[in-house]
Amino acid sequence: MESGGVAVNHEFKATSTITIKGILSLLMESIDENHDDSKRVISLGMGDPTLTTCFHTTQVAEEAVADTLLSHKFHGYAPTPGLLHARNAIAEYLSRELPYQLSSDDVFITSGCTQAIDVSVALLARPGANILLPRPGFPIYELCAAFRHVEVRHYNLLPEKGWEVDLDDIEALADQNTVALVIINPGNPCGNVYSYHHLEKIAETAKRLGTIVIADEVYGHLAFGANPFVPMGVFGSIVPVLTLGSLSKRWIVPGWRLGWFVTSDPCGTFRKPKVVERIKKYFDLLGGPATFIQAAIPSIILQTEEVFFKKTIEKLRHTADICCKEIEDIPCIFCPCKPEGSMAMMVKLNLSLLEDISDDIDFCFKLAKEESVIILPGTAVGLKDWLRITFAADASALEEG
Repeated sequence: MESGGVAVNHEFKATSTITIKGILSLLMESIDENHDDSKRVISLGMGDPTLTTCFHTTQVAEEAVADTLLSHKFHGYAPTPGLLHARNAIAEYLSRELPYQLSSDDVFITSGCTQAIDVSVALLARPGANILLPRPGFPIYELCAAFRHVEVRHYNLLPEKGWEVDLDDIEALADQNTVALVIINPGNPCGNVYSYHHLEKIAETAKRLGTIVIADEVYGHLAFGANPFVPMGVFGSIVPVLTLGSLSKRWIVPGWRLGWFVTSDPCGTFRKPKVVERIKKYFDLLGGPATFIQAAIPSIILQTEEVFFKKTIEKLRHTADICCKEIEDIPCIFCPCKPEGSMAMMVKLNLSLLEDISDDIDFCFKLAKEESVIILPGTAVGLKDWLRITFAADASALEEG
């Protein structure tokens, strides 16, 4: 998921499009040019918990994949929607917290959540269409929309209200050509977790505007604050929901590229024959995850013990606390609200307290060059003069960085 595109203007044209990985690569290059070997590189920019020493997947998941690979039964192609028993397992897993039951027909397996994002935008694209995206948000949506000639309209998230959705913004932006409203919960890049009541308001707003909701839940269940994680699909009877998710974050396996695109729609909007045919035909164009990875899904979901998830949550709570504590001692950075979920947070940069720093991009490049610390400029996720800090990191890196 860490490959979203964005227009930036540091040492390249403002109209050029660069990915998050591209920005982080440029920051790394600036370190390599002047690297002091006495300083270790501290990367707080990439949302990949496997780069740390404290976050690991469960042995159950590794053994499940090894078993399916060594069984010699899953070396061939999988059906384009994904292996049936894998889709059944995902449907059962997601249905645990819904007031209705999903079936395998509602589930399509994708190559990570990134592909699920692209599928959702591609399927909704039509002449004149627009899509409502959060600001700040995950910029791969903008990149996918640009390729599909879908207009992007940004609604604001409100830092003073725990990064809640500005519902008035949505009302003002939507029109008869609005094909979807995108919600990212738990939030990337803000670390927020929406309450049941706020999600219900979002669903009611989308219904009133006659659009659907795309619920990006790649960080699903990674909540450690006051609000528990509530899947948007709970409100599927109010408004049709496309649920996007993956094993990547909760199971700490982003490199396995196992995601899903799910129609959370008990009223049957997505079950109309023409809609089903369109979805199926589009998936005929795609290549999903490796078949043996798909085959391991039922064992991974059924056999992973709750203690593994609890340990991950406790580690995230601990590293988030360390990050916030360290930020309190930095006068030029302000955190409007403590993160309650996901693996990243947004902080405001006070340029008036800094000399010879023009903006957030300039700050990040000079920080990389002078201190060998990498964080993501807020411009990359839609907020100029803010910073995104990944707290899914080793405690020593957060304290030293």
